[in-house]
Amino acid sequence: MQKMAELLGLRDECGEGTSGASALAGSCLADNRLNLDVYLDGCRRFLQLFKEQRAEVVQVEFLRLSSNDRLLDTILGSLPHLKHLKSLVLKGGHARDEFGSYKHGSLTSLPPDFGDLRCLTHLDLSFNRLSTLPSCILHLSSLRVLLVSHNSLVTLPEDFGCLSKLTFFSAMKNQLKDLPQSIGELSMLQDLDLSENALELLPEEVGNLHNCTELDLSGNRLSSIPDSLANLKSLRRLHLHSNLLVTVPASLASLPNLSRLDLQNNCLRAIPAEIQTLPFVHVRGNPLGETEASLQADKSSTRRLQRLFLASGEGSFTVTSEGCRVALACGIHFYFPPGAASDPLRISFRSLTPDPQWVKLRHHDVLLSRVLELQPHGVQFQQEVHIWMPYISPQTPHQHQVVVRTFSGQSWSDLTTRVKRKRKSKKYVAHCCVLHFSWFLVVSRLVQNECRVPAEGTLLFSSVDPNIKVIFPPGVTKEPRSVKLQVLPVSAEEIQEITADAGCRASPLLYLSQDSMVDFLKPVRIQLPLPPGVTGLNLDRSRLHILHGDLEGQTWNDITSEVVLEFTHLYAVFEVTHFSWYWLWYTTKTYIGGIAKKVYERLRLYQVNFIALQRKKDPEQVLLQCVPKHKVDPVLKKLQDRYRGPEPSDMVEMFEGEQFFAAFERGISIDMDRPDCVDGRLSFIFYSHLKNMKEIYVTSPVDRKGQAVKGQVSFYRGAIPDSIPEDASRRRKGPDSLWLATLPIKLPQLKPRWDENPGPLYGFSFPPLNLGNAETGYLTQANLLSIARRVGADWQSIGLNLGLTYQQIERIGYNNREDLNKQILDMLFSWAQQNSEDPGCVSKLITAMKESGRQDIADEVEAIIELGRQKYSESIRRVGLEQESSTEDSAIAM
Repeated sequence: MQKMAELLGLRDECGEGTSGASALAGSCLADNRLNLDVYLDGCRRFLQLFKEQRAEVVQVEFLRLSSNDRLLDTILGSLPHLKHLKSLVLKGGHARDEFGSYKHGSLTSLPPDFGDLRCLTHLDLSFNRLSTLPSCILHLSSLRVLLVSHNSLVTLPEDFGCLSKLTFFSAMKNQLKDLPQSIGELSMLQDLDLSENALELLPEEVGNLHNCTELDLSGNRLSSIPDSLANLKSLRRLHLHSNLLVTVPASLASLPNLSRLDLQNNCLRAIPAEIQTLPFVHVRGNPLGETEASLQADKSSTRRLQRLFLASGEGSFTVTSEGCRVALACGIHFYFPPGAASDPLRISFRSLTPDPQWVKLRHHDVLLSRVLELQPHGVQFQQEVHIWMPYISPQTPHQHQVVVRTFSGQSWSDLTTRVKRKRKSKKYVAHCCVLHFSWFLVVSRLVQNECRVPAEGTLLFSSVDPNIKVIFPPGVTKEPRSVKLQVLPVSAEEIQEITADAGCRASPLLYLSQDSMVDFLKPVRIQLPLPPGVTGLNLDRSRLHILHGDLEGQTWNDITSEVVLEFTHLYAVFEVTHFSWYWLWYTTKTYIGGIAKKVYERLRLYQVNFIALQRKKDPEQVLLQCVPKHKVDPVLKKLQDRYRGPEPSDMVEMFEGEQFFAAFERGISIDMDRPDCVDGRLSFIFYSHLKNMKEIYVTSPVDRKGQAVKGQVSFYRGAIPDSIPEDASRRRKGPDSLWLATLPIKLPQLKPRWDENPGPLYGFSFPPLNLGNAETGYLTQANLLSIARRVGADWQSIGLNLGLTYQQIERIGYNNREDLNKQILDMLFSWAQQNSEDPGCVSKLITAMKESGRQDIADEVEAIIELGRQKYSESIRRVGLEQESSTEDSAIAM
């Protein structure tokens, strides 16, 4: 508390007083809810509110804070003062590191008097650094929902079962090795998620969880499960995939309510017939049919390995010393040979969007895939692990070669890579072998030829153009060194188009590099072909120039007078002692260095067009894409049946990895809370071979009941990549230099669906909603929208528990398959429309949330209804209609 006072004192000295606190209260404190995890300075706001508006803050029932906030420790001591608190969220994961990974919060413990929060029913401590469960949590007698996923818990307290009211517990992605026997005392537990831990055994007492409807034990090290699981008569879904199971009890088939049993990717060689015949059992990825005797008799390396097939929602699998083959839904494959891992090892993977801040492409590199992250980082395998990564074929395969590039955490390096084309799918895959896991991506680089130069000398030539040679004479070096050679062919047509001079000619670009900082002891002879159309017979030596460029291609110096040039009928030969870019030009121009710099820059640029199309059936759904010029017509042809819109923008030029933004203007707006939204603009990164496309929903603050909205979307340049030439950066500065293009967007006039139309909501139009009744309180359209923002991926489960049919859920998912937000809204408002006349629909909504494991949302709905009751009672009193003699009205007023 003293530290808090010091912090607030500093703010007062800076001139921030009561008026500032009042402003904060007005913007942050809403009724009994305080959602501060959306602010970067959420903890500072809490401190200020706690000082200036303490009477209101201690009445808060719902509080959300980010544990990524650096001031988190200063507010923990204040939390026990919030005696009415029902729901508390102290989650990390609100920030990302430079690789796109969620950052864990700083929370490692809680104050002892935290257990005095007797009203607390919902506690979320996910994405933190808890190594042990704080003992004070065991004193939270009302706790019903506890989430501690993505921490570092190794064990749970022996008396964990004292949380007798717990209905939902998630400890996924920790390091739990065992469970206390007291877990069987959680008689009210309905949902238990212990996935992706290190559990090897389960206590028999797990079978005492008679109210459990969903049990997730996937991604552990279980070789067996207790027979007592057959006692879980309420169980609907049992997830056991990605373990080491060699047997499962046949008694699981007798569970009366079981609708899903996932046994995929285990070591099951046989499954009881009672289980195997069930229609909801999933057994893919098991060595079914192989007997123990046959496996022991066949010790050869050709024996059939376990095959794992992971669905799109799975993010990890277990590798044993026996090895395995793994196929991911995205097309990536792995081969772990026997003995690669000495002990069972949990492998996690993620597919990341490339970010130019850490995906550093070299000149003329082209990105061909997303980034694959494999964990744990730094683990050394006993044998090489094989990886196959799908990629998009480059446009100029004869000039470039495809390689897998890996990131060590400090720098990128290229791996020895083999490529092949699959027969059935005709897709390309890049194959590499590694002894450790980190980050991987596929790039196309200039073809690289290399050799080891000994003291005796050697010869190196280009496989792209064999006429280009580098000759190392004897005595050129004392110690052997590695030399790399890359060539970029440049056509005469390209030179003439860029320079607008038919007389300009140039040879292929030659780039030489070595692994030594020391110059060669003797000159190295370089042979370059003469520019197209130039021979030794018609050569005018005054027009021939040898240019030397720096590593970044920023400066090109004419070194013709500094070297001895020799000519043959087809070649020019000269000698150098250090390496970089070399280029042979034939022109009448005098300042050739500037021209070469301009041409070099243009060779790295892509000509692109922007398109903005609206879905024909839903104009609020807008597709934005940046397309290379040669792909525009095929892309539009592919989209024309479903979309309509203006002609593509004029051609602009962009570098590989360059950022740009899309801004909706003139009455068109988007959801500002999107993670890719920066200052109201959508952020893109241009990669020539990847889909630079986003499909989003737009709306308008303009009343569309009487008129259409004629808006526009404009594209602007963003941050300039580090590798862009200085001159190009300078040309892009100024008030109008960042603008690229503008395309029109029109939202049509709304057609009323019912008697009244309140206007668009995330692309929807709905009548006014008042679910419930005046006495119990209403849920309005705004309330449902607030609830929708918290639903997330649970929307299907919630929809089914609300009574929507499976066919309705499937249709909603299909119709809005591009946007999770719209799926949620469509589900909620479809249910609301069907049940708007049912006075008990709010109670059904609360029950559905509880059955779906979303006690936090159920609590929020109950709080809204309670507030409605209070306001109704107060209005009754104000107008003098309350009848004190009426028991019924008195009960309502309470």
